Amino acid sequence: MDKTIATPAEAVADIGDNATVMIGGFGGSGAPIELIHALIDRFVKTGSPRNITVVNNNAGNGHVGLAAMIEVGMVGKLICSFPRSADPRVFTQKYLAGEIALELVPQGTLAERIRAGGAGIPAFYTPTSYGTELANGKPTAEFDGRPYVQERWLKADFALVKAHLGDRLGNLTYNKAARNFGPLMCTAARHAIVQVSKVVPPGTIDPEHVVTPGIFVSRVVEVPKPAQEELLNRAGATYP
Repeated sequence: MDKTIATPAEAVADIGDNATVMIGGFGGSGAPIELIHALIDRFVKTGSPRNITVVNNNAGNGHVGLAAMIEVGMVGKLICSFPRSADPRVFTQKYLAGEIALELVPQGTLAERIRAGGAGIPAFYTPTSYGTELANGKPTAEFDGRPYVQERWLKADFALVKAHLGDRLGNLTYNKAARNFGPLMCTAARHAIVQVSKVVPPGTIDPEHVVTPGIFVSRVVEVPKPAQEELLNRAGATYP
């Protein structure tokens, strides 16, 4: 099945109001800027999608990518580990004004909740956060004399992910640290939408080098020269 889509706008066209969207990236590394801004462009033109729940490592930086999504008012809730990163002014303003909800999750727990969602594991126990406010209201149990907190899986309607190479069947490779949350999010979302630097014919990628198998990917769109969040923010620019 050919999973290639012509443009980022077409790739994200069916993301609707109240959707849960996982967005890859660790800081700017692996952030799918073109997919995010295609979604923002549609919101600016039509007012939809709105009230999105976003799952991401952080709350965005500057006025690009996730920060831009938050700034225009698309995001109703953020599930993340680091709401205060390099330049979190947009999220901070919205949060203090009561315009966005926050679910704070320790980073390792965030990754494991996403992995659990992809693996079909509804809950697991971790010692992280026991005895803190983050554990309030959550079931606890003791194993081998140590207290643990129960955490629930995370699943999503869509995942927006940036990869390096992808073939028409959706098999993916990643560029070094840009791999981060991408493979986990592809498994945990009903529809994984992936921008790649190059689409190659099936069989071009060595099967031993495939990180995300195509079975977990719904759509692939080629973005030959993807924008880098850090460079745009450093220049004080907005995108596009």
